[in-house]
Amino acid sequence: MSLHIVVLMGGWSGERPVSLMSGAGVADALEGLGHRVTRIDMDRHVAARIAEAAPDVVFNALHGSPGEDGTVQGMLDLMGVRYTHSGMTTSVIAVDKVLTKSVLVPHGIPMPGGRVVQSSELFAGDPLARPYVVKPVNEGSSLGVAIVTDDGNYGNPIGRDVAGPWQDFEELLVEPYIRGRELTTAVLGDRALGVTEIAPKTGWYDFDAKYTDGLADHVFPAQIPDEIAEACMGVAVQAHRILGCKGASRADFRWDDERGVDGLFLLEVNTQPGMTPLSLVPEQAAHCGIGYPELVQWIVDEAMKDGAGA
Repeated sequence: MSLHIVVLMGGWSGERPVSLMSGAGVADALEGLGHRVTRIDMDRHVAARIAEAAPDVVFNALHGSPGEDGTVQGMLDLMGVRYTHSGMTTSVIAVDKVLTKSVLVPHGIPMPGGRVVQSSELFAGDPLARPYVVKPVNEGSSLGVAIVTDDGNYGNPIGRDVAGPWQDFEELLVEPYIRGRELTTAVLGDRALGVTEIAPKTGWYDFDAKYTDGLADHVFPAQIPDEIAEACMGVAVQAHRILGCKGASRADFRWDDERGVDGLFLLEVNTQPGMTPLSLVPEQAAHCGIGYPELVQWIVDEAMKDGAGA
């Protein structure tokens, strides 16, 4: 059945370039499938533009605020428009790393400890023993993440004049650094697709490594023990269900391979994973025999099963 689909992309978050790439790929795929597509680069008049288009469904290809944090979801709920991916409440929780922990940890999901600090506290001294990780509470794509190491790469203590997320955010989440390996698992509905290991060529898996071809290797299936792969997939599906995710999600992990399954920690759940040529969910789906257009169609079909705001 041919549908009229608005592909909502762009916006004004730090992840705008990624969203534009995701949206372009999704729109091209939908047009190739025979759907009528209206592409909307989100601006302050987005509600009026969507109302004028009067689509059957909105494919939300936005990343970051306000497209991934419940704001756009709430707007579309009020408008009575169906949309892809998770609903408002799930989006509000999942984009906030502290709220996510408060929901998942009581269910036995292993996540790093840590606490929220005022950025100015970092100038007086380290809030945790080095090495530790500093990150914004509600940004994605590793934006604003800094790893503060034992050798004082950011100074000791961190200074006001040192470039870092403390210059851009009033509050930051600090967590112990987990040595080891970067793993990720895509979930479609109630199915985990597998586990990818991400191996940056240099440094760590930051924004550039995520979206620049050749800066990181993706190994699928990850060359890890079966018990670790099973734990990743089990935790990813459990987190998807507990948070109330719809459609596709992606769970990111760190694994300290010297500690076995006790070294596996969930870092976050992405409710609107990227759909770019280098994105992990389409890559895992392809390895499982699900082509990009088929994946896009499946996400739309899931949105069409439920009423607006599902």
